[in-house]
Amino acid sequence: MSPYLSALSYSLHLIFRPFDGFWDLKKEKRGSVAAASTITLLVVVTFIVGQQYTAFLFNFNNVKELNIYLEIASVLLPFLLFCTANWCLTSLADGEGTFKDIFIAAAYSLTPIILINVPLVILSHVLNFEEGAFYYFFLSISLLWSAALLFFGTMVTHQYSLKRTALTIVGILIGMGLIVFIALLFTSVIQQIIGFFYIIYKEIRFRV
Repeated sequence: MSPYLSALSYSLHLIFRPFDGFWDLKKEKRGSVAAASTITLLVVVTFIVGQQYTAFLFNFNNVKELNIYLEIASVLLPFLLFCTANWCLTSLADGEGTFKDIFIAAAYSLTPIILINVPLVILSHVLNFEEGAFYYFFLSISLLWSAALLFFGTMVTHQYSLKRTALTIVGILIGMGLIVFIALLFTSVIQQIIGFFYIIYKEIRFRV
C-alpha cells in the first residue's frame, strides 16, 4: 500500500481508538497533509451531496437556489477558522502542536461525517416521515462523534489535561468569533477607504 493510501486509511483506525490514533498521527507520522486535505475535500463533497440530494422530507433547502461556492465556503471557512484559532491560542498556551499537526488532526476528526452522512443521503429516500427519527439520530451521531474527536485531537496534539482542553476549546470558539469580527471590521474599513478615494476621484474629474 502506498504511503498516501496508508495515511488515508489510518483515519478508520483513529476514529475508533482516538487516543492511540492521534498520538501515532503526530509522533509516528501515520497521517499526512495530502490525506488530511483529501478528507477535508470529501467532507465538502459530502455536505454538498447532502444539501442537493437528501430526500425532500429531510431537506429544507431550495435546491434550485443553492450556490455551490457558498456551500464550499460554509464548510471550509469554519474548518480553517478552527485550525487558525487553535494554533494562535495554543501557541501562547504552551501547546505542543504545530499548525500542520492541528490541520491533520482536525481533518481526520471529520471522518465520521463522511462515513455516516453519505449512506444517510441514500437512506433518506427509503424512510418515511414517521421513521425520520432514525435519520436525525444518525445525523446527530456523526456530528457528535466528530466533535468528540476534535476535542480529543486537541487534547492529544497539545498534551493538555482534560480540563485545560475544555478551556482551550472555549477559547478557540471565542477566537473564531474574534477573527470573524476583525475580518468584517477590516473589510468595512477597506470599503470605506475605497469609497472615500472614489468620491475624491469623481470630484477631481468633475472639476477638471
